Amino acid sequence: MDLYKVILVDDEEEVREAIRRRIDWEEIGFTVAGTAENGEDALELAENCEPDVVMTDIQMPFMDGLTLLKKLKEKFPDIRSVIFSGYDDFEYAKEAIKLESEEYILKPVDSAELKKVFIRIRERLDEQIRMRRNVEQLSQYYENSRPMMKEQLLIGLLEGRELQYDLERYQKDFGFQIESAFYCVAAFRITPVSDDRAKLDKNLMAVSLEQIVNDWFKDILPVEAFVYLDTVCVLARLSATGQYALFAEEMDRLCRSAHKLLDANVCAGIGRVYGNAESIHTSFLEAKDAFHHRIFVGENQAILISDVDPVCDVEDYVSEKQIRHIIRQVKIGTPESLEAEIREFAEKIKKSDFTLGQLRIFYAEFIVELLRLMRGHGINTAESQIGNINTNEEMDRFVSMDEFADRLVELAGSIREKISSTRLDTTRKLAEDAKQYIMDHYSDSSFSVDDICAHLGVGTSYFSSVFKKDTGMSFVTYLTNVRMNEAQRLLDTTDEKSYIIAGLVGYEEPNYFSYVFKKHFGISPSKYRQH
Repeated sequence: MDLYKVILVDDEEEVREAIRRRIDWEEIGFTVAGTAENGEDALELAENCEPDVVMTDIQMPFMDGLTLLKKLKEKFPDIRSVIFSGYDDFEYAKEAIKLESEEYILKPVDSAELKKVFIRIRERLDEQIRMRRNVEQLSQYYENSRPMMKEQLLIGLLEGRELQYDLERYQKDFGFQIESAFYCVAAFRITPVSDDRAKLDKNLMAVSLEQIVNDWFKDILPVEAFVYLDTVCVLARLSATGQYALFAEEMDRLCRSAHKLLDANVCAGIGRVYGNAESIHTSFLEAKDAFHHRIFVGENQAILISDVDPVCDVEDYVSEKQIRHIIRQVKIGTPESLEAEIREFAEKIKKSDFTLGQLRIFYAEFIVELLRLMRGHGINTAESQIGNINTNEEMDRFVSMDEFADRLVELAGSIREKISSTRLDTTRKLAEDAKQYIMDHYSDSSFSVDDICAHLGVGTSYFSSVFKKDTGMSFVTYLTNVRMNEAQRLLDTTDEKSYIIAGLVGYEEPNYFSYVFKKHFGISPSKYRQH
């Protein structure tokens, strides 16, 4: 059984040790993860061991127990607390209630009473964990939510959100089969033929049509039908572009059948076929545009966008979105994921009606995006071969799509490596700038991590991660080391009093300075000077 962690905080060592010894902590499901003699130390201890419960006195030097609990609640909202004090003060009790403390106990602490308190706390913690780990309940909730999650994913694809990067994760996590070689979207528009109240209203017709579509295509093609706003949408997943004609034919037949079943005019617009999920949005817009042409061609049929708007833009593979898809892997992907992205792209081109002219356009735009990416990361383009590439000449030399893909992998991979190196140099410079800023401001008693982050223009979480990775210690520990080393130097080289040195190295309270110094060096400032 995992034991819950508790820390004990009191400025009297005898009290802390007495509480530790009086209870068989493991017997009641706890382990004492550490002790502290004031709120400052307790806060640092809590950040390191993340306790489940803190038991603290109120009156302590440097940071009292109530202030400690406020700070802990900000960092660890679920932490439980027990306050023990020698003061039977109503104001303290009120503040303890406000801080949601589990118990308020008066000193001297009775071990039997304390044991009962922690047994109650353990029961509450157990119940909290049971609620969170109730696999059966969560599984049922998950199963009930899957249709809604799938519909939200489909709607996101229709609306053009950047979801293609997460398709594999969605399919694995939620059991959805969305990924396909090609996609096509159709959209139905239902128009009641009369205002007869005995008939289904338009919303019910949409739900009924959704069921009709799913049943219709069950043994023909893999499709997903769902209601989006006032439209019944159909996402068809095609294994080859040749299935587009079958999809269009079945949609046309379905319109006529649904017209009879629903006693309403049912028209469907069908967008073009595309080879990536982020173009589902484009196909959807084309489908809506197609069914608006029913004013010219009539109701109760399927209308293909290619029939009513035959002028097609350059194939979607050369679109800015498709290039961004690969550029994203250059910026944040691994060498393996980048190469896989490019190889997959090349395989899709092989299966499509892609022309050499379109491939030339893609290559030229791809090189431009790489150059733009280099400039954005401060990389000198003159140091790279990319700036001197003649895309048309290279295209004439490629003898296969595999060779073309090899070249893309080579170029994109080289830029990925340069960006990674530049990013590493940037984090090192950030850490060095931070160290210098600390040296310039350690004497300011109000100096904090917020000040240094404001100076550097970065967030605290990012800064803390970078700084600790570079120095091996937190900002607070590093700052304390700087202050202590400077205090040691001043004690060695000057005759200044300890309280003067405390102010010079950033401590307003001489007592707290002496406490930190002794904790750091194992000896008080006065005794250090004597030695």
